Amino acid sequence: MASEDQAASANNGDDGSNVPPKKQAILAPLPLEWTQMNQCEDNDNNNPLDIIRYPWDVMELPSPPDPSETALTIVGTAGQKITRMGSLASKVSPNLTHLVLRSHLIRTMEGIGDLKKLELLELYDNMIDELRELNGNDGDGLPGVGLRVLDMSYNVIRDMGPVQFCPNLKELYIAQNKLKRISGLKHLKHLRKIDLGANRIRVMEAEELSGLENLEELWLGKNKIERIEGLGKLTKLRRLDVQSNRLTKIENLTSQVDTLEELYLAHNGIDVEGASCETGLALPFTQLNTIDLSRNRLTNSTPFAHLKSLTDLWISGNEIKTFEEVEPLTALTELDGVYLEYNPVASEFEYRKKLAEMIPSLTQIDANMIGGLGQHGYVSAGGGGVGGSGGNLVERMRQLQDAVIQKAAEETQGAEKYANNLVDT
Repeated sequence: MASEDQAASANNGDDGSNVPPKKQAILAPLPLEWTQMNQCEDNDNNNPLDIIRYPWDVMELPSPPDPSETALTIVGTAGQKITRMGSLASKVSPNLTHLVLRSHLIRTMEGIGDLKKLELLELYDNMIDELRELNGNDGDGLPGVGLRVLDMSYNVIRDMGPVQFCPNLKELYIAQNKLKRISGLKHLKHLRKIDLGANRIRVMEAEELSGLENLEELWLGKNKIERIEGLGKLTKLRRLDVQSNRLTKIENLTSQVDTLEELYLAHNGIDVEGASCETGLALPFTQLNTIDLSRNRLTNSTPFAHLKSLTDLWISGNEIKTFEEVEPLTALTELDGVYLEYNPVASEFEYRKKLAEMIPSLTQIDANMIGGLGQHGYVSAGGGGVGGSGGNLVERMRQLQDAVIQKAAEETQGAEKYANNLVDT
């Protein structure tokens, strides 16, 4: 019995010593709410998508509608968000020409079939998956026929074919959607600008692009395009953007030799050979003033030496190592700004100074303007005026210091003269 009592006493910590009894941790129950994040009770309205909210629930609209009102703009970046477009025609002016419902939670494109005078429709940044009602409800083709600007960027649209019902469009924006191919464009001869960036397009289809005889701007950045093509009939194209794709060559730009002004091809896989194709940069472009070939595979600047109209050249993040590989740019007498940062040559001693001496027309190197103190009335040493390092910078600082000292001396003399005048009086 004694041994049993001693064992019990030991288990209870009562062994005659001051050792406290052992405490057993009690764990709190695990929270399970995170396992039910996608589950909603029938009476739970916490999910914004489950709430039905029309434009007139977010903004007070005149009743009856004011015929003089021609524009309705509701931006959902602050406050309540629209989830349904509803029967807009009964709530807005029959003369409405501009409708902007930006940054809401709209899933279905509806209620526009009876807006017969609509010229601009912007449903940017919603959750729309399909282009609907552009052909109208009465078979009259409205509002599509009357639209001049259509902006459906930042949605989840997979088929752009219904834009064919908008033959008078001048600007079309369907960037950041889920398009895999270009469609519905072949008869839109009035288009001036198209933005289909940030989609999944692989081919610049000639059949779709050939009818765009008045197109001036084509933006196709951030897609999966492997080749520039289909531009043969685009004889008025001024800006072309195919950056962040899968290009290895610059080609098929013959029809743009007298019109192209800006070419953006950054973040591709273009090397010197690919940039020198006969139907690409080798052509004698007469208006080309801006080229962006940053983050490619260039090892020298020879593809640009003959482009006399160039004023801005962005070739940062390539593989240009020496000033000899930059030498071809000295033939460009109109070159105003050049980006060469993140090339090995940018690590060379007095890189900016040497570059400015090689190309006297430059006013900007990378993100920095040339001139420094010279722009404030101080003559820079060496005649180059380049904001760099070394003796040139030391001389400038000396000039500035001398100017400050002289100014302080003049102020001191003025103060002494003023004090003397007070004493005399």
